[in-house]
Amino acid sequence: MLLRKNRLKRKRDFDVVFRKGKGFRNGFLFLKIIKNKLGISRFGFIVGKKLSKKATIRNKVRRRIAEMARLKLKNLKPGIDVVFIAFPGLEKKSYREIEEIVNKLFVKAKVLKRISFYSVPK
Repeated sequence: MLLRKNRLKRKRDFDVVFRKGKGFRNGFLFLKIIKNKLGISRFGFIVGKKLSKKATIRNKVRRRIAEMARLKLKNLKPGIDVVFIAFPGLEKKSYREIEEIVNKLFVKAKVLKRISFYSVPK
């Protein structure tokens, strides 16, 4: 689960990301991103009723995306606000397929840190 400090909660924060952020789309997932001045990355998730009328399915999709964001947090540049918006069809994707979509979105948005393979200890 994402730590509280890494979550977007207030409507004002979401509004700033929507107004000024850059958008990226890949399949059934849309990513809106903007830099913040906090030095930490924060994430928000929007899974509407168009995806499914059942709250359990919407929560499952949200939890999957949140877990992927948590796992990628160490590899992301600090100081960004990210909002994920799920579209109908994402609920039919497996965990691995969603993970691949999230990875592609992060690469497209250029928010991953450069990882040097030469600095890995043997």
